[in-house]
Amino acid sequence: MNEKSLQIDFYGKRKLFFAISIALIAIGILCSIIMGPKLDIQFVGGAMIRYSVEGGEVSPETVQDIVKDQLGKDCSVTVSEGIHSNAKSVTISFAGNQSLTPEEQSQVATVLTETYDQLSFELLESNSVDATMGARFFQKCLVCFGITAVLMLAYITLRFRKIGGFSAGVTAIIALLHDVVIAFCVFVIFGLSVNDIFIGVVLTILGYSLNSTIVIYDRVRENRRKLGPKASYVEVMNLSLNQTLGRTLLTSATTFLAILVVLVVAMAFQISSVVSFALPMMAGVLAGCFSSQCIAPNIFTWWQLRKRAGQEDAAENKG
Repeated sequence: MNEKSLQIDFYGKRKLFFAISIALIAIGILCSIIMGPKLDIQFVGGAMIRYSVEGGEVSPETVQDIVKDQLGKDCSVTVSEGIHSNAKSVTISFAGNQSLTPEEQSQVATVLTETYDQLSFELLESNSVDATMGARFFQKCLVCFGITAVLMLAYITLRFRKIGGFSAGVTAIIALLHDVVIAFCVFVIFGLSVNDIFIGVVLTILGYSLNSTIVIYDRVRENRRKLGPKASYVEVMNLSLNQTLGRTLLTSATTFLAILVVLVVAMAFQISSVVSFALPMMAGVLAGCFSSQCIAPNIFTWWQLRKRAGQEDAAENKG
């Protein structure tokens, strides 16, 4: 792609970009309110038991009904299949304060064996998380995200201090929040459990999206030095975005396709944990490409224009 031939007026189209972003986030938030997030026991507490199954197919809905009839407790059930064998694993999760005694675990195994008399169930693992511990873990995750945002803001402010470092840092964080919200909405819309996989998705998106934004700001700093102070912020930003557009699109496309392959393989082998990572990551890659190229730079340019206009007004008032 010849970057010199590109003359896209990104800043002139900023209202369209903002409208697209706001519409996507609004739809995602509305779906989240209607459907509600599915928090894992790591955040809300509860219990989890996992069995290996051999000899045939298992229906998650049937297992869920069996457990509810036997124990009188609501649960969520996922069934996954191994890549190198036909063995399946059934994971039964109980959210909230619903802990399981060893006797109840035995009851579950017994009733499953009786229902699926052609199959064999073997307990692989079981654990429980107190509700207060889950809430504490969630709070620690929020604190970690807050510390990360502060450190990123400090780093970007210092690195790009010659072109308006603080505004560059704030707009980069806005873009990151944009990407995280979209990834969260994907978790909710597709009924994925918000657990440690969600934390991994968020951290991966943070690094990926931030890197793309920093590349653009690096080009802005370079073009500002080449064109001099007489060049307008709009001119410098549009030039920088056109120059980096090819890199941003190619990087995003290759990453997206790689994750798509992972998603297809995970769905073929019913590896729910990998699906829970790949699906929101694909949305995060697209959101990161859009926010890095169309959201953060345009907010940054608008901020600088307002700042310069304020300085000019102050100078006129003094004169």
